[in-house]
Amino acid sequence: MKRSLLFPCILCLLIGLLLGVLVPISLSPGKPATSDVGTMTFTTLDPSGSGSGSVSSSAWFSSSTPVQGDNFPLLNTACVVNQALRQKDYATVSKYVHPTRGVTFTPYSTVNFDSDLTFTPAQVQSLSTDKNVYTWGFEDGRGNPIKMTMEQYFARYVYNTDYTQATMIGVDQIITTGNALENLTEEYPGCRFVDFCLPSADPQNDGLDWSSLKLVFTLEDTGWLLVGVVHGEWTI
Repeated sequence: MKRSLLFPCILCLLIGLLLGVLVPISLSPGKPATSDVGTMTFTTLDPSGSGSGSVSSSAWFSSSTPVQGDNFPLLNTACVVNQALRQKDYATVSKYVHPTRGVTFTPYSTVNFDSDLTFTPAQVQSLSTDKNVYTWGFEDGRGNPIKMTMEQYFARYVYNTDYTQATMIGVDQIITTGNALENLTEEYPGCRFVDFCLPSADPQNDGLDWSSLKLVFTLEDTGWLLVGVVHGEWTI
């Protein structure tokens, strides 16, 4: 080797070793990276090519199978929808709603397709301007019909608190239950869900103020699509 080429070769070798230390590269492209699920922040692109979602880094995860692999895209999508709901970005939410099946809303844990209302992506996108009053079911304890606009319903029975700060998150597992029948898995066969749960807002309430947001998805060629939003809370 000519003497003039020796120094550039050594320099390239050193640069390569330095990059290998600073930027680890997986040699198995089909295998997702692993991480401590207790400190994960999940981000992804929405169907339009932008956007992100995240959950509290202190959240405790419960899953019947590891978060890696098939579970990661599901949880990732659920976090994006959760974040979009918090920001009232209904245009982004609507992009995840199943185009033909729509999304069904359940106010109290027990899914009942005879009374639960289903909306199309277009209806979800324009919900802030929809002034129609719908009957969503019946109030727990009182039995009065839940008559609300879509925006009012979302404020009370979808995003009644900041679920991006959920302290417990279940993948295909219901974290907290009450007196209401939990029949999500039976009523949504073949679907999967993520349960964003706040077990208690105030310890003095002894858990009677728990609430949860369950997002139900079905897998299509384009990815995970939203088909159900189930609100959970302590009931009489």
